[in-house]
Amino acid sequence: MKTSRILIVGAGIAGLALAKVLLERGLAVDVVERRADGAPDLGAGLYLPANAVRALEAIGVGDEVAKYAAPVTRQRLHDHRGRVLSEFAVDRIWGDVGPCLAMTRGELHTVLRDAVDGTAVRYGFEVRAVTDDGTVTFSDGTSSTYDLVVGGDGINSAVRRSLFGGPEPRFLGQLCWRFIADDTAIPGLTDWTARLGDRGRTFLTVQLGGGRVYCYADINSSVPTPPGGDWRTLFADFGGPVAALLEQGDGAHFAALHESENTAWTRPHAVLIGDAAHACSPSMAQGGAMALEDAWVLADTLVAEPDVPTALEAFQARRTERVAWVLAQNHRRDKARNLPTPLRNFTLRRVGERMFKANHAPLHELP
Repeated sequence: MKTSRILIVGAGIAGLALAKVLLERGLAVDVVERRADGAPDLGAGLYLPANAVRALEAIGVGDEVAKYAAPVTRQRLHDHRGRVLSEFAVDRIWGDVGPCLAMTRGELHTVLRDAVDGTAVRYGFEVRAVTDDGTVTFSDGTSSTYDLVVGGDGINSAVRRSLFGGPEPRFLGQLCWRFIADDTAIPGLTDWTARLGDRGRTFLTVQLGGGRVYCYADINSSVPTPPGGDWRTLFADFGGPVAALLEQGDGAHFAALHESENTAWTRPHAVLIGDAAHACSPSMAQGGAMALEDAWVLADTLVAEPDVPTALEAFQARRTERVAWVLAQNHRRDKARNLPTPLRNFTLRRVGERMFKANHAPLHELP
């Protein structure tokens, strides 16, 4: 496809991954990012399931990612006291798709940013409005017209609000806190371990290597605001290493979890990718994977098809069913963890590995 100008709004995972591939394929790309320094959220780790790692390799940054990432070889589900409910090797879930890895969000952002021509990204530049003909108005009052505007600007996407309309992201009834801790003096932490309490409470740890562990805690809530007092008391009855990790959780980053309900991600001169299109629950750890796959597939369709509208139609067709599957599995996983505690624990002991295999089976296929 011959196109003169592409604007990518957002220099996060999805936007930078797409920019890297398009620039390599000789397309004219501008990237704008509203944050002045482009820094990702602090305190965030990433579990990269095998389909995410495969996408990173297809995008061309697999070797650089491997320099930062730690392998994740097993997944463990415990109750809040530390008793094992289910445990399995990740290659039993993913087969020959590839390895699963863990790293910080900042490290992945660094890899992708370094892979993109620095002159292609303008930081501290915000989009105010987008029209159907591809005209974009920026925060400094200037405007320009593009053949394609890509909204990779996250769950609160300015591109989505300006051009696509539709419902605002829906609160999922979950609050979370996340931080990165030093695990050098805390025994018993390996790979990926989720500890499940009642009231939807979960405390997840993912080892990042280098004496670091990513800690993610969430709890059910009827409102998207943090409860009063120190959030760590909500997990005070969790056993094992949780108490020692919580001591390092002062200043953890809080978020209320939301899901995008948009199902149409394309217009004649615009497309949404990543969280701007389909923000979802972290239950499947597929948010980053879906963003990376979006970038991979969109780059393929833009190169393969004769014009922008045809490329976007092909992109929507290739992504709709796969993303819908992930959203549906997230909902199933969230419902399962909210079963009465004895029933949930019994179910995970009996069929935990089988459930995980079924959740991920269609994702073995190429996107």
